[in-house]
Amino acid sequence: MNIRIKLLALLAAFSLLAVACGGAAEEVVDDVTTATDAPDSTDAPDTTDAPDTTEAPMEDMALPGEGVSVTMARADWSTGYFQAAVYANLLGELGYEVSDPSDLELGPSLAYLSMAQGEIDFWANSWYPGHASWLAPELPDGTTVGDHVSVVGEQMIAGGLQGYLITKDFADEFGVYSLDELNNNADALAAFDAADPSPGNGIADIYGCAESWTCDNIITNQIAFSGWENIDQVIAGYDAMVAEATAKANDGVPMVIYTWTPSAYITELRPGDNVYWLTVEDTIDDSNPTGIDGGESHDQRPGTANINTDLCPGATDLCQLGWIAADIQVTANNDFLAANPAAQKLFEMVKLPIIDVSLANVAQSNGADSTEAINGLAADWIEENRDLVDSWLHEATGAA
Repeated sequence: MNIRIKLLALLAAFSLLAVACGGAAEEVVDDVTTATDAPDSTDAPDTTDAPDTTEAPMEDMALPGEGVSVTMARADWSTGYFQAAVYANLLGELGYEVSDPSDLELGPSLAYLSMAQGEIDFWANSWYPGHASWLAPELPDGTTVGDHVSVVGEQMIAGGLQGYLITKDFADEFGVYSLDELNNNADALAAFDAADPSPGNGIADIYGCAESWTCDNIITNQIAFSGWENIDQVIAGYDAMVAEATAKANDGVPMVIYTWTPSAYITELRPGDNVYWLTVEDTIDDSNPTGIDGGESHDQRPGTANINTDLCPGATDLCQLGWIAADIQVTANNDFLAANPAAQKLFEMVKLPIIDVSLANVAQSNGADSTEAINGLAADWIEENRDLVDSWLHEATGAA
């Protein structure tokens, strides 16, 4: 079975495209401009049925981006590199002179501040509603970050399935299928603590996120909200944590790690094989129990997905992951959008299939991880979807 078929089977099992993922297309904040309305469904984009168009070939049309330089950034998590490269390539086809995304790699706090201040024009790596917290900080002139940026388009609506994974053998041995059960089961807690990153401290130290990725703050808020006094998160380099977690899962050693799709991580940490998805009893709301700036936006309700009990044994009807399936979207500086209607129209049109992004992530994990290789993956995807891409470019050119 080739890797594409394996991934298709995995993603189908997770029902990433099911409405049951819930809530991801809702308005994320009140104080940020949304350049396009969210769709009424979470269906994946159809890359095969491109609109029938009789427009002139792109090479015969004036390019709206000629003479315009664009400064973009990409997120400092590798699963977002491919999307950034796709957008950079597409803008280049409109004539824009676009900085290489790898030249400016940022975490969310700096990315949103830099966009608000006009130091960068856009990035393609926003995860809403979680990233809405970065729209709240106030600037020296009394305005907020959200006053200066817009959420644009529907790149992957409800595309970011996320949650906690636990070593399958350990979970089965102790009957621990939720984080609440781990917190409350003294025997399981002792066994977990003996093998975790800080053994012997009486706490289940779970693998969380890299600092400033937003998911680290959400996990901190979730721990406080749920009253998990016996659980804490390790905040460190994510790929290193995945490597440790995978080795433990394969050996039956207890561990819990936060992860997400689209990514290649689920080809290493495989629900139903060496890990399970964990449930949580109560999904965090907007109460912000730790008082983190912007923490009201950490609300993850309903936090459910249509994952069966083979992969999520704690599920009843739906798997209560405790995380909403995030909307992965472009965020851009308002002045840049106003001055570049072709770029805005392009951002509004682009939709990326979750399976294609996952396959690109797998290619990265198999060695195609240099800047040149990632740009090549993006260029190949564009050529494989040329009819659809050309329809986007024609629409964008017409908006100029």
